[in-house]
Amino acid sequence: MRVAILPATERFDDFATVVGPKTGKQGCWCMAYRNSSLDADGRIAYMRAECATEPGPGVLAYVDGEAAGWCSVAPRSTYRRLMNSRTIPFVDDRDAWSVVCFVVRAGYRRQGLMHYLLEGAVEHARERGAEVVEGYPADAGEGRIDLVSGYVGTTSLFEAHGFARAVQTTGVSGGRPRWVMRREL
Repeated sequence: MRVAILPATERFDDFATVVGPKTGKQGCWCMAYRNSSLDADGRIAYMRAECATEPGPGVLAYVDGEAAGWCSVAPRSTYRRLMNSRTIPFVDDRDAWSVVCFVVRAGYRRQGLMHYLLEGAVEHARERGAEVVEGYPADAGEGRIDLVSGYVGTTSLFEAHGFARAVQTTGVSGGRPRWVMRREL
């Protein structure tokens, strides 16, 4: 299996292949943290514009040339919901880059793509001048987290890539506590 992680910039169609619904326009379109008040057409237009400009909205995983996964990573200040969050606190006054979600297409799961995506997200942020990257994963402990709630990642995933627990949030995902995890660059 050959895996490549590339910025989503100028790759909207591949982004849509990974996060878009199989039929119609409804779906997340990775807008939950950006601007979830937009209708379906507005979400698509917003992300098309994001994919057309630097730094872009995140990174894509390609397996043997096929778009297989997505990780949203951008400066925290670009995520409206994070800037106004009552459950995910600020650690300091730096504009950390935030990893907020992962999507791996069916047929590509259980192959470690989230590891590739997280490391690619860190490199993407580093190459664009980030000082620190943070994520907000769930602590699954010794168990597993369900597929729907797992979009935020797990603390063990982040720890495997050099992130440290900064502060526990008051939020949960899949009934599991979430943490602010940070990696200095």
